[in-house]
Amino acid sequence: MPQLLATLSLLIAVSMPTLATAAEMPRPTPRAHAHNDYEHMRPLLDALDQGFCSVEADIFLRNGQLLVAHSAFELKPERTLEKLYLAPLAERVKQNGGRVFKDGPTFTLLIDLKSAGDPTYRALDALLAKYAGILSTTRDGKFTPQAIQVVISGDRPKELIEKQSLRFAGIDGRLTDLDSNAPSHLLPMISDNWTIHFTWRGRGDFPPAEREKLHTIVAKAHERGRVVRFWATPEEPALWRELHDAGVDLINTDRLKELREFLAP
Repeated sequence: MPQLLATLSLLIAVSMPTLATAAEMPRPTPRAHAHNDYEHMRPLLDALDQGFCSVEADIFLRNGQLLVAHSAFELKPERTLEKLYLAPLAERVKQNGGRVFKDGPTFTLLIDLKSAGDPTYRALDALLAKYAGILSTTRDGKFTPQAIQVVISGDRPKELIEKQSLRFAGIDGRLTDLDSNAPSHLLPMISDNWTIHFTWRGRGDFPPAEREKLHTIVAKAHERGRVVRFWATPEEPALWRELHDAGVDLINTDRLKELREFLAP
């Protein structure tokens, strides 16, 4: 009997962390974007643990493989886009009833093409086709939302993407595209470098003219069904607050936990 009790106690102790983990699944944080997500200790997984609903991966085409890294000097053959992002996202969607977060919003996978746009995108398109069941798709101009929306940034082969009758991705626009008449499924996002368009760095008062400019940008993008993101934004809570209050859809950060806490209800 003592041995049986000891065994039962051991089984209970081992099972408790698993139960706690299941009970503490992160709530989705739809407006949080993990900039250069692959540079975290656990690409994708660290962002998911913080509830992030948008992540960014830079890719290079090398020897037929799509490798994830910030520069060509950092490429490693085992760090493929499929292994780090597409395969684990597919498994996550399978586990959560068709969503990255159970009952959560569409997840954004922003893919920045670092090598030549046309060949890199063609290889990417072929890879995305393997995951068509979980990706938002446009066929002959008809958009069908799914668990994940892929957006192409970096060296964007715009004409190639626009001519596709079947595609699994949209294009990341710039502020120069604010007045574009392209449909939102082709141009779902407007992104740009904060430091080029704004002088404020999150310290002191936000110049009123710049605040008005920010609100105007967001309003224009939203009128056309596009989301807004800025990169190179200083990691300052005051700046996050202005972005949030202006309606910026995706707030860029390298500091996952801090932004999640800032956005927590």
